Amino acid sequence: MTELTSQTALAYLRDRSWIGPGPAQVEPLGGGVSNLVLRVVSEERTFVLKQSRPQLRTRDPWFSDLDRIYREQEVVQALAPVLPDVVPQVLFVDRDNYVYAMSSAPPDAVSWKAELLAGSIDLSMGERAGQVLAVIHGVSARTDDFRTRFSDLTVYDQLRIDPFYRRVQERRPEVGDAVAEIVVQMLTVKEALCHGDYTPKNFLVPPPANAGGSLAGGSLARGSPFTLVDYETAHFGDPTMDLGLFTAHIMLKAVRLPARRHDYHRLTQAFWRGYSQHGTYRPAEELERRGVQHLGVLLLSRIDGTSPVEYLPEEPKREAVRRLGRQILQWGIGRWEDAWSCAESELSEPEA
Repeated sequence: MTELTSQTALAYLRDRSWIGPGPAQVEPLGGGVSNLVLRVVSEERTFVLKQSRPQLRTRDPWFSDLDRIYREQEVVQALAPVLPDVVPQVLFVDRDNYVYAMSSAPPDAVSWKAELLAGSIDLSMGERAGQVLAVIHGVSARTDDFRTRFSDLTVYDQLRIDPFYRRVQERRPEVGDAVAEIVVQMLTVKEALCHGDYTPKNFLVPPPANAGGSLAGGSLARGSPFTLVDYETAHFGDPTMDLGLFTAHIMLKAVRLPARRHDYHRLTQAFWRGYSQHGTYRPAEELERRGVQHLGVLLLSRIDGTSPVEYLPEEPKREAVRRLGRQILQWGIGRWEDAWSCAESELSEPEA
């Protein structure tokens, strides 16, 4: 395997005639922990080059198979015809070196995570995110090809079940039995394609029209465009993990900015409205119940798992997340609104 860097990428690309001999620039893209990701601007086109790495950049040791890049490439190719305005296009593939290139988001696109951390909350974006996820789940549930091609769970186990779920079992034994039941479900349920990393950091969005902590509503007819990236943990299995993971990341941002908790709550309401009103493959009440249980585990995992969030260093806030995750799991909460009621109780109290 030729391990690429931002210094060697252009020579690699020219050797394969993926770009011409003219001027070109390479820019490292951050935000993830598992791959080399570069934006390449050449005379021919602008695109993103991605190569998997065996060891992830996390506090705890974390390894995964290099060939997860193949799964990502193949899932992108399967979803691009279904969501051409959301899913990138695969341009080039070098399987010998665990590399592929895809079309780039618009040059002014920003991470939705950064916008949410800044308190810029677009409700139409939340609804659109729910709609897109409903399409991914619904189309794949009805298409045998997804089940046949993407049923292997090896990488998903390495990158999600083990570092998030089993680590919580080890470090938070008071919820171990509840988490064990969810792990069994994740290993056995085969219903639809689960993205596995459906979080705001993987949404590249236009810069907000109004900066400074806005709360925008707006019509979806005007569009809430975004590019969705990072499909390496995608698999055919239990897609309700996507619901819990997305909601966990919004709730964690409410913990970071408790004064805006009601706005983050409204954002998750918009997300669930977009998801549940645009086609589901099973009854919405069942999907909600299962998604809320994933929410409980994933809140705990982003504090005590292998890869904790970086934006909650304060121990009082971290302990509030722990209490919230335990309540969801130990009390058997099964509705988003009830989970947010628990969050309201935690976040409305004076900080220690």
